[in-house]
Amino acid sequence: MSSHAWAPAGRRLRALGRAELALLGRNRGAVFTALVVPLTLPFTVRPALDQLDLEKQGLTLGTTLLTAAVGFSLLFAVYTSLVGAYVARREELVLKRLRTGELSDAEILTGTALPATGIGLAQALLLSVGCSVLLHTGAPRAPYLTLLGLAAGLVISAALAALTASFTRSVESAQVTALPMVFLSMIGSGITVPTEVLPDRLASVCALLPLSPAIRLVRGGWTGHLSAYEALGATATALAWAVVAVFAVRRWFRWEPRR
Repeated sequence: MSSHAWAPAGRRLRALGRAELALLGRNRGAVFTALVVPLTLPFTVRPALDQLDLEKQGLTLGTTLLTAAVGFSLLFAVYTSLVGAYVARREELVLKRLRTGELSDAEILTGTALPATGIGLAQALLLSVGCSVLLHTGAPRAPYLTLLGLAAGLVISAALAALTASFTRSVESAQVTALPMVFLSMIGSGITVPTEVLPDRLASVCALLPLSPAIRLVRGGWTGHLSAYEALGATATALAWAVVAVFAVRRWFRWEPRR
């Protein structure tokens, strides 16, 4: 696509993103979930982490808490926030009206996701700097892996949010339909408990969960303990989840209200 073709699409996405940000600002509950919850939850898991032998796995409390904070940002600032946003816009016929204009389906879904993904990205960067200073984690030893994991996490979280919204009947039920993904990721993707401390067989299964490769890349980029083979495997798993999620959204996303 030429630069002349990209320019109008970029303007449309910026306009839709600004409109979505204004709508998000009016929803105090969504703002609280997106901004406050990811910043406070990591400290609730510290007592459990104190009981683990992190040094044996080449981890520190600082890097583990940092990874947990990034994971919570993906789950709450991006995933759960977007599930509610997609459902609300669908039920209010906003998405249906947008489809009658120049915006493509991909642009509508991407533009709606821009504020949430932007908040998630900003939180992750802010938390990384904060943990470096307060928890003495230092700079990431392989920053490209951390950035790759963060990008993969944002894309997968947004795509899975759109997919979850497809099967959610109302805004009120959005919190319920998002729970399985939230709990599964918190427990099995290395957010609250590092997968490195799990039994090998269980860790191998958990490594296949949607957010597991992103979390592994973020942590591995910080510690520098991820081999090239392990990094390639995590990247391939993340890419596979992104492709599957996007395909599923194209196939099953509902544009009409579920009434």
